[in-house]
Amino acid sequence: MASLPAHLVAARAEASAQRPRHQPCPRCQADTIVARTADRVAAVAEHLHFRDAAAAIGMSQPALSGAVSTLEEILGVTLLERTTRRVLLSPAGERLAPRAKAVLNEVGNLLEEAEAVRAPFTGTVRLGVIPTVAPYLLPTVLRLIRSAYPRLELQVHEEQTSSLVEGLLAGRLDLLLLATPLGVPGLHELPLFDEDFVLITPLDHPLGGREGVPREALRDVDLLLLDEGHCLRDQALDVCREAGRTDRPVTTGAAGLATLVQLVAGGLGVTLLPRTALRVEAGRSSQLLTGTFTTPAPSRRVGLVLRSGAARAHEYEELAAALREALRPLPVRVREG
Repeated sequence: MASLPAHLVAARAEASAQRPRHQPCPRCQADTIVARTADRVAAVAEHLHFRDAAAAIGMSQPALSGAVSTLEEILGVTLLERTTRRVLLSPAGERLAPRAKAVLNEVGNLLEEAEAVRAPFTGTVRLGVIPTVAPYLLPTVLRLIRSAYPRLELQVHEEQTSSLVEGLLAGRLDLLLLATPLGVPGLHELPLFDEDFVLITPLDHPLGGREGVPREALRDVDLLLLDEGHCLRDQALDVCREAGRTDRPVTTGAAGLATLVQLVAGGLGVTLLPRTALRVEAGRSSQLLTGTFTTPAPSRRVGLVLRSGAARAHEYEELAAALREALRPLPVRVREG
């Protein structure tokens, strides 16, 4: 092919140099920065402290402060009122922070759904578990995950019920394993099993080791319970109210079942344990006896809880079905789907 004359080559080069180059859209650039910094604003709004917020999202405090300042400049509003001691949301921040959280939740849902479509039971699931369930059910849960879903990365968070529910609604957690029903709007429950409570007493207690203990016997015992905030405490108090216990004070004994059982072994009172905890906790001491209640015994229900409309709902339902089968060897009554 013949080459172009030199004057045409020069003319083309000059025209190309004069042609306007594509310039990035300023609005698009601003939108990108806003999207990237929404999590920073949400973190500061939650913690109201730059150091704590920076630690929560894994970045330095100066970088976080700079990102928020950049966003304020782009939006043309002040989001935070900064003092030497604390951070407060401005009126504009009060209005915009919830929107930032909503944007982050939607982005998270989009990524989660895309991951589920690509390959079910892969990626990460953040599972929240209450302390009165975790030590007794997690071995079964983890064995099931390793054998049936080896490509699923399970991250476990042990917290009290209120914190778990808050984390699930906020998108910090994906799935909960805890006592139900919760009755919280926006959440969907998948029941797994029911289990009875048993009565744990010292060796010399008159109810020690008895079968068919009537619930009414709880009216006149020194009852030790977990601290405020544990759902097991609330369930035990419900059992006591059903038994007609109204004015006798309840002694709060401990922050965990292990300590609570040792207080019983020391003769300070009696307590209620779910059957799944019996082998682990009562096995710690030879100074304990176990009594069972008349039928129907007081009980609790345990299940999985997810957000209504969760992108991976089908996977969680399948996981619940597999868990029901895996839990059958335990002293529980498995709920059928």
